[in-house]
Amino acid sequence: MAIVWIVVSVALLAVELHHLAFFAMFGAAGAFAAAVVAAFLPSAIAVQIIVAIAIAAIGVVGVRPHMSNAFARRGPGVTIGGVHGGLIGARGVTLDEVGVGSSGHIRLLGENWLAVTDDPPIPPSTSVIVTKVAGTTLTVRAAAEHWELT
Repeated sequence: MAIVWIVVSVALLAVELHHLAFFAMFGAAGAFAAAVVAAFLPSAIAVQIIVAIAIAAIGVVGVRPHMSNAFARRGPGVTIGGVHGGLIGARGVTLDEVGVGSSGHIRLLGENWLAVTDDPPIPPSTSVIVTKVAGTTLTVRAAAEHWELT
């Protein structure tokens, strides 16, 4: 019976990784706890079920609100609309020099992008704003304020 509980636990973890709603994770923890009980008391199926439900309930009621609040405090993050047009107006930081005829790289939304500029060359670690998108190359201009890449 312990193997069944472990399979249920792994399946619930896979569901959690797909949805990140913080419910299936606690079901997986309950199933894993039931697997531990099943290893020592293989015939006590009722006890295994009670342990699984109790651990899952404690997680959902006692732990999930704190986890959700911790993620909510991090803020909504950066969101963009559309596929490429939504990048216009987004802010990034140059990783190396971005020139008119030569492309450089910027860090934008957690990824590195090829970038060019219509303005004078922009040095590394300069805050930039996307003004145009052509394929996977962004056209940028230096932003008025400066902020560092973290």
